[in-house]
Amino acid sequence: AFLWVGLYRDPREVPSPLVDKPAPTFTLAQLHAPGKQLSTSDMKGQVWLLNVWASWCVSCRVEHPLLVELAKSKAVPIIGLNYKDKDAEGLAWLAQHGDPYTLSVVDADGRVGIDWGVYGVPETFVVDKAGVIRYKHIGPVTAESLQQTILPLLRKLQQS
Repeated sequence: AFLWVGLYRDPREVPSPLVDKPAPTFTLAQLHAPGKQLSTSDMKGQVWLLNVWASWCVSCRVEHPLLVELAKSKAVPIIGLNYKDKDAEGLAWLAQHGDPYTLSVVDADGRVGIDWGVYGVPETFVVDKAGVIRYKHIGPVTAESLQQTILPLLRKLQQS
């Protein structure tokens, strides 16, 4: 019975135990400025997205144009978590495809990704002003998920 039910579930709808809980903290070096760091505490008081990506991630290319457009709208800060990637390759990938991120931080060993419950890249998290994860999207963000779920949630959280 469980197998039968599982066959019809969308793998992107896997519930995260972190939703509605404080986001795991991190302090990581910035991709473009390795001498500088970003901490989750730096984002307190803002609604923001954490997008987990890598230059080697094929699916990241699918969502990337949507993230670039979202960044142009300045609707929300987008923090990139460059996951298990080489800095030079991540920088080259952003130079080639466009950089939608307010900034990217480096998770070279994947430990922060593990803390955030990352199953694989890409994954996107919506974090509220208090630093609580309010939504997790597994897989590439689509125009549909952006319009129907993520943007309405962002607007709601920014008003509260």
